[in-house]
Amino acid sequence: MASLQDIGFSAAINLMSAFAFLFAFAMLRLQPVNDRVYFPKWYLKGIRGSPTRSRGVMNRFVNLDWTTYVKFLNWMPAALRMPEPELIEHAGLDSAVYIRIYLLGLKMFVPITVFAFGVLVPVNWTGETLDKIDDLTFSNVDKLSISNVPPGSPRFWAHLSMTYVFSMWACYVLYMEYKTVATMRLRHLASETRRPDQLTVLVRNVPPDPDESVNEHVEHFFCVNHPDHYLCHQVVYNANDLAKLVAQRKAMQNWVTYYENKYERKPSSRPTTKTGYGGFWGTTVDAIDFYTSKLQNLAEKEAVEREKIMNDPMAIVPAAFVSFRSRWGTAVCAQTQQCHNPTIWLTEWAPEPRDVFWDNLAIPYVELSIRRLLTTIALFFLIFCFMIPIAFVQSLANLEGIQKVLPFLKPLIEMKTVKSVIQGFLPGIALKIFLIILPTLLMTMSQIEGYTSLSYLDRRSAEKYFWFIIVNVFLGSIITGTAFQQLKSFLEQPPTEIPKTVGVSIPMKATFFITYIMVDGWAGIAAEILRLVPLVVFHLKNTFLVKTEQDRQQAMDPGHLDFATSEPRIQFYFLLGLVYAAVAPILLPFIVVFFAFSYVVFRHQVINVYDQKYESGARYWPDVHRRLTICLIISQLLMMGLLSTKKLAKVTVLLLPQPILTIWFYRYCAGRFESAFSRFPLQEAMVKDTLEKATEPNLNLKEYLRDAYVHPVFKGKDLDRPRVVDEEESNPLVPTRRTSQATTRYNSEASSTTNTPVANKHSGSPGKM
Repeated sequence: MASLQDIGFSAAINLMSAFAFLFAFAMLRLQPVNDRVYFPKWYLKGIRGSPTRSRGVMNRFVNLDWTTYVKFLNWMPAALRMPEPELIEHAGLDSAVYIRIYLLGLKMFVPITVFAFGVLVPVNWTGETLDKIDDLTFSNVDKLSISNVPPGSPRFWAHLSMTYVFSMWACYVLYMEYKTVATMRLRHLASETRRPDQLTVLVRNVPPDPDESVNEHVEHFFCVNHPDHYLCHQVVYNANDLAKLVAQRKAMQNWVTYYENKYERKPSSRPTTKTGYGGFWGTTVDAIDFYTSKLQNLAEKEAVEREKIMNDPMAIVPAAFVSFRSRWGTAVCAQTQQCHNPTIWLTEWAPEPRDVFWDNLAIPYVELSIRRLLTTIALFFLIFCFMIPIAFVQSLANLEGIQKVLPFLKPLIEMKTVKSVIQGFLPGIALKIFLIILPTLLMTMSQIEGYTSLSYLDRRSAEKYFWFIIVNVFLGSIITGTAFQQLKSFLEQPPTEIPKTVGVSIPMKATFFITYIMVDGWAGIAAEILRLVPLVVFHLKNTFLVKTEQDRQQAMDPGHLDFATSEPRIQFYFLLGLVYAAVAPILLPFIVVFFAFSYVVFRHQVINVYDQKYESGARYWPDVHRRLTICLIISQLLMMGLLSTKKLAKVTVLLLPQPILTIWFYRYCAGRFESAFSRFPLQEAMVKDTLEKATEPNLNLKEYLRDAYVHPVFKGKDLDRPRVVDEEESNPLVPTRRTSQATTRYNSEASSTTNTPVANKHSGSPGKM
């Protein structure tokens, strides 16, 4: 284990890095030329005006007011000043609840840290076990851990008691937070303004019909089964190829704009490029003419593809967005089974329009189960194969391992400064680099699974990332050896021995996780607020692509909260805190600093920077609660395994109720609060409908919903729209093209008479010939 000197050296490096990032941020955000990089949200809302318009030439680029530099850290109290209700209105409930996760970390671990240092640190420090072992190399950090307590000692009663205290406190905090977030969501749903998704359901797996198109079939079904509430619908087109052409055309337009701007700055010579890939090789041609020609070619292909989609019935997929006259009617449809066959006419709440992941709506429903099975298998192999580089990274923290593999480096490694860098800094940064490519890979796997909303893709990716971190970063860092050696050792031993195997290794890895927290949680978060990449990209666009104020507005990249990666990362810190609270409390202050610093940073970001891609109303919270409960159970099992190696097998039995009670606690919370995140109460729906009718009696819902769920590539274009049922229509007989034999489910004498309404196959009600 690294010494206090190694940890201090690592802390110094990371603190200096964090301070450098914060100082650079504080200076850059004050410059008028960077205003759109560090305050893009205010521009998007139309609240903030460009500071470079009415100033002098020098003042447009550099802030010459020296008083602002004296108060360069005033962004921190400013980030904490906005009340939570105002924050929800400004940034959305998703962002506000996300910030509360950091606040939850402080609520949970500040008291735990106080108790751990007040009770367990003195017990561990005075154990004197390590001092009595000959030929054992240890540091003062080891003496603060449970390793310094002799096996069989009555001192372990303190650890056992505090384990129960920590678990009960964690459950209490989790319960209160679940209750608070559920209340916030219900209040948000009751108070939010009208949105298309409140009145729309997504219908999938529409069964084929030989007599009707998908468009007609959907209209017919909902006119029959929801006659009082059905309003209109929009069928879904498979426009994936068209969307790719549109994206290519926009990218090509950027090249045309770039070379036109270049020519305007230097009209004496027209810009040139090469016809090869990226313009690096091939024949030299006029750049403007070349890219204009390619742009026209793409526009022609786009027009052909658009026409093909509009005229090809096969381009319509068996899915539709169906809208209703009221929230009550929408809730009934979204939350009930529509047919005796549970595999067809599947309904769910429609995502809000900007949350729809259009690419996956074209996937046949029958493929989804196969896709998800294959993705699960691929995820399993990804997790265990990724242990190989993780194990290599962990060898960097072991000086003996490096000397064994690279013996010629021994003189260098034995130098005090180099040793401190290797043990205190390098492992954390190396692991961080390995994890950079992972989120993109996991998001691709979630997209393959076929989910139809960006919010659900984020939730599924977060689930994958969480288990990846548990297995690779946590277990892979604790247990040495290659991936398949670890897997083999787990498979060959009984399940009851796994907690022992992991638990006995936990104290020895405390310093590694301390360095990881400082690299990822301190310097990493400080780098997040600097926004170096968006800063460079904005100025490049501003230099080469921007002509008008509208172009400058589009050049901004506000970014967004990446729930798919940030949530599991936060939950990993919860896991570390819960595991090491009773094992090596020295870890806890570093975790508390992470939560406090992150809370301030992300509060600033959601106020001033991030513009969320969607708003789900904190629908992800049950997933957060479940994963935090899993972290708590893991910490309890590992504590049982660790104490069982300390000649306390009989005492360890007293910890058995802990995971059982925690599972019961989770089931209770799920039954008490989870429905608030998956269902909309009919009572609340009726209240909102009644209030809306009273305040807006002349509201034209058909016009409001007309283009809400049209594919983005068709916005502003004419589509084949279904007939909309007028409110005045009350005729229960539904027109249909079917013959009597094709329409009725049951043979009857009435079906042979053309003048008699026949039983419609969608319900027991009659249809009109």
